[in-house]
Amino acid sequence: MKNPSSSNKNDKYFRTDHLETDLKRRSVRGGVVTMVAQVFKFGLTMGSSMVLGRLLIPQDYGLVGMVTAVTGFVSLFKDLGLSMATVQKDEINHEQVSTLFWVNMALSLTTALITVAIAPAIAWFYHEPRLTWITFVSAVGFIFGGLGVQHSALLNRQMQYKVLMFNDILSMLIGVVAGIVAAWYGYGYWALVIIPLASGIVSTAGVWIACGWRPGLPTTGFGSRSMLAFGGNLTGFSTINYFARNLDNVLIGRYWGAQQLGLYARAYQLLLLPIAQINAPISSVAVPTLSRLQHDPQQFRHYYLKALSIVTFLTMPLIVFMIVASEEIIGVILGSEWGGASILFRLLSISAIVQPICNTTGWLYISRGKTDRMLKWGLFSSSWLVASFFVGLPHQASGVALSYAIGMLLQAAPCVYYATRGTSITIFDVMQAVMQTFVSSVVAGVMVLGIKIAFGSSQPIWTAVIIYSVVMSLVYLVFMFYVFRKKDFYLSFLSEFKK
Repeated sequence: MKNPSSSNKNDKYFRTDHLETDLKRRSVRGGVVTMVAQVFKFGLTMGSSMVLGRLLIPQDYGLVGMVTAVTGFVSLFKDLGLSMATVQKDEINHEQVSTLFWVNMALSLTTALITVAIAPAIAWFYHEPRLTWITFVSAVGFIFGGLGVQHSALLNRQMQYKVLMFNDILSMLIGVVAGIVAAWYGYGYWALVIIPLASGIVSTAGVWIACGWRPGLPTTGFGSRSMLAFGGNLTGFSTINYFARNLDNVLIGRYWGAQQLGLYARAYQLLLLPIAQINAPISSVAVPTLSRLQHDPQQFRHYYLKALSIVTFLTMPLIVFMIVASEEIIGVILGSEWGGASILFRLLSISAIVQPICNTTGWLYISRGKTDRMLKWGLFSSSWLVASFFVGLPHQASGVALSYAIGMLLQAAPCVYYATRGTSITIFDVMQAVMQTFVSSVVAGVMVLGIKIAFGSSQPIWTAVIIYSVVMSLVYLVFMFYVFRKKDFYLSFLSEFKK
């Protein structure tokens, strides 16, 4: 029998009616907190990349990349999408979340055991015996990760963004410091293994301290089945999507070796880094907010388009800048010995033009509980991208990068159309929300390219990056604020931040 006092104590983690009375302020405040936290996380990541890029060699990244391409796929099953099920559902209770907690734990233990079991196969596949122990150690992180899934989801459901972001920064800082110390003392690729392991342990400990909910015994008959179905579809999509997004690493590592994979993987990681710093915090706020608005079509539409415009306002100029100044960016962050990654960085950046837009379609599926549709789209999209990898594979890593970029651009319109069908949002709404930022970014990028061609390599690389950044920012903001007259829109949003 359920303990009444325990139920009352935990009730605050399940109810959301108190959030709906002031949803706009909480959403904006959450956006502020998460964006500020992402600035710190971005600084940590960039700083660690610059340090580790000089302490480690491309082969170190290639070895770890060979393992993470496989273990990352296995790790998808430790969650089974149940964290999002907890966030999205209108009403939940202690029994449901307790059941989901134990399901997560069972999945985490299973994935850890599977990872250990396939370690020799990974080493055999790549003809690299060192991968066995890398895989063994990486598997430990799955167990600690499963322990904190539901606690983190409950904090997210209650929009406790300040607590979550502080925990993220602290755990990331400890992981980065541990990795740099390991690299400094000559442990090579083990530094890259230590970073996520240390971060995961600290993060799980943090959410258990911050969230006072404690799981009870698993039960049946409390409505957990619908949440499992929701999470199952979401995991199905994540599995297919992960396979499509990581098969390129597997193929390059298998056919072209650790050197090519190290350059490709590092270029792709640097590409995703700034985009993730923008998408992740907005997504963490957008999904809970849209979930609370799912029964109000007009407010749902208004909030989504506003969030989308903010995402593209921040990411579009950054992506165009990365395309134009890829050599300088790689040189500053990683050093001259990573020059082979610059062309890969440019080609992959082309694909990123539409990635932030396509990523937001996930908000529409998840917040409306339509993960079955999300899974269907994943099957089509992933098949398309996998085909592109095989087309480019004979031409080494650069061929894969180019074919992937073309594939991403061609599937963008169908992605948006399918996600918005049946909602109050149309594909034309989405195009209108992103068109001005796209045009402004391209104009600013052309200006930077002109300066780059005119001056060539006559100035130091740091000076070039600073000049290009200033020109890109000024031209972009002039077009957005004064040519397209969006100054009041974004300044009004900034004023909400200040409040």
